[in-house]
Amino acid sequence: MKKGLIALAVLPMLTSIASCKSQAEYFTLWNECDSLITLREYVEDVTDKNSKNYIPKEDRIATFDMDGTFIGELYPTYFEYNMLEYRALEDPTYTDKDPYVVETANDIRSFVRDGVPLPKYNEEYGFDIKHAVAAAKAYSGMSVKEFDTYVKEYAKNTPNGFTGMTYADSFYKPMLEIFKYLEANDFTYYVVSGSDRYICRSLVESIGIPSNRVIGMDVTTKASKQGDTDGVNYTMGSDEELIRTDELIIKNLKTNKVKQISQEIGKVPVLSFGNSSGDSAMHNYCKSNSQYKTEVFMLIADDEVRDHADLVETAKRKATWEENNYNIISMKNDFKTIYGEGVEKVDFHF
Repeated sequence: MKKGLIALAVLPMLTSIASCKSQAEYFTLWNECDSLITLREYVEDVTDKNSKNYIPKEDRIATFDMDGTFIGELYPTYFEYNMLEYRALEDPTYTDKDPYVVETANDIRSFVRDGVPLPKYNEEYGFDIKHAVAAAKAYSGMSVKEFDTYVKEYAKNTPNGFTGMTYADSFYKPMLEIFKYLEANDFTYYVVSGSDRYICRSLVESIGIPSNRVIGMDVTTKASKQGDTDGVNYTMGSDEELIRTDELIIKNLKTNKVKQISQEIGKVPVLSFGNSSGDSAMHNYCKSNSQYKTEVFMLIADDEVRDHADLVETAKRKATWEENNYNIISMKNDFKTIYGEGVEKVDFHF
């Protein structure tokens, strides 16, 4: 065989070896598992220009829930719930306490400490809305910059039930490798969370997710000197700041996630990652994409050694996700580590 032909024959083999090595480097914190195999095969397929499933770079859109999908939520409840409890019941700077905020914070405390079920907002809406309304009131009057600082300061605390990390560090390290892998393959990923948009922005800034790729719960903001004048009739000055108000716009859960994806991204995702029923609508929206091949993934918190897992609830979720043909990511079986070295699960303390 001529040298030129030998080189041509060897080139695909070398490319394949390089690709395998590259993938191994991206997923150092994973055990080999079905979900990872599915993700890699999917990405290889849709980024191959010779594949019938090729997706142009501009349409490689991935959406990620935040709490419980790539950052902890079992300490012992959501970050934003814990922060509201602190704001209302312990923060010495919060002097003009709204009774509704205090009531909601006590609901959270009773739930966390004594297992008392969280009350509904009303006959139509659950506690998610009650918390959202209370949170809008609790931080009303803060500028967007002040709130960012407040979140980051609270995030310096050690999460209840763990040692060796702060809230700000409490990312699922294997999931962060997915972000890097997708970025290397020209995917654009968005955080689509039920938590406050500005809380999400503050938390994910450290891992390099731009603020314009974060979608979450929203409250109305206004210029600092605007008063009661409607924004359409008021011109903000260069010396003003944006201020949070107590008016809730949207709690970004379930089909509201789909609505916000449509409005803010303008494209149907091809990849979707979540961990709860609040993400199912987003997943189904992804699966409805008739133009491109799609995959969706649900992470289950089934590790009671390295995390605080509710195995009964986890088993129910897993059965539902499998019924819906979602790919399952198991923290227990698929992750070599969850939060990284030096982090230990301990008993909750109150």
